[in-house]
Amino acid sequence: MSKLKLPNIDEVVAIDIHTHAEEPCGMHGDDGYDDFQEKMADYFKSPNKHPPTVAETAAYYRSKKIAAVIFPVDAERETGFRRYNNYEMLEIAAENSDVLIPFASIDPHKGKLGVREAKKLMEEYGVRGFKFHPTMQGFYANDRMAYPLYEAINDGGAIALFHTGQTGVGSGMPGGMGMRLKYSNPMYMDDVAADFPDLKIILAHPSFPWQEEALSVATHKPNVYIDLSGWSPKYFPPILVRYINSILQDKMLFGSDWPVITPDRWMADFAKLDIRDDIRPKVLKANARKLLGI
Repeated sequence: MSKLKLPNIDEVVAIDIHTHAEEPCGMHGDDGYDDFQEKMADYFKSPNKHPPTVAETAAYYRSKKIAAVIFPVDAERETGFRRYNNYEMLEIAAENSDVLIPFASIDPHKGKLGVREAKKLMEEYGVRGFKFHPTMQGFYANDRMAYPLYEAINDGGAIALFHTGQTGVGSGMPGGMGMRLKYSNPMYMDDVAADFPDLKIILAHPSFPWQEEALSVATHKPNVYIDLSGWSPKYFPPILVRYINSILQDKMLFGSDWPVITPDRWMADFAKLDIRDDIRPKVLKANARKLLGI
């Protein structure tokens, strides 16, 4: 497989910076995976009761004229679920390069093996970013264990996207499926931003219950952005709306969290927010385009 092609951004109305590549229920070989996905759908009141395939995701976004950053989550160590292999996902995304911009995911606990994979993904395939989920992967973002992987991503000019705040993963399951919310406080990403000042970092989601911490980090560190995925905009706290409308207008990114939240739902609720007309295009497309360099 050659280096990935990228969508023609002039032909899309928005860039969704946060969508998930999942193997459909019934096709994943691990016990408990289908139950996990069912609980996720219930938590988000998602119309997608079973995860769509990557090809189905591409078809949806193509119909909406939206480009989508898509990624799996490598959390084998903590969840026991085998990951959706980066290379398998990339093959399908490459067949839908008119709308999909694939990121990859590597659990930092994989050490040198993970660093080697990251370098290959960037050098040979042109992967432009990596998704981290501290709660699902069971680590603090500022754990030095992860720094060699960050260094490789930084050297490759790629983006590090971190889940922050509460998660629907494990919600309603016994013990929350063992997921620990503490790992996803965005203040831990502040250390990463300080130690890697050239690394482009995205803090995913309104970071409940740490919204103000996320805003503080993004305001203080020039290399930190915020994506607005995982919540319907009608639930955005007032302070987040104020920052979108003011000092962080160039660092806020549209994201849905597909398939649990659809762009249709997100964008309809965003249209009802009191956002300045000159800022809406930045959030929906311009900021992500600049960050991605496309």
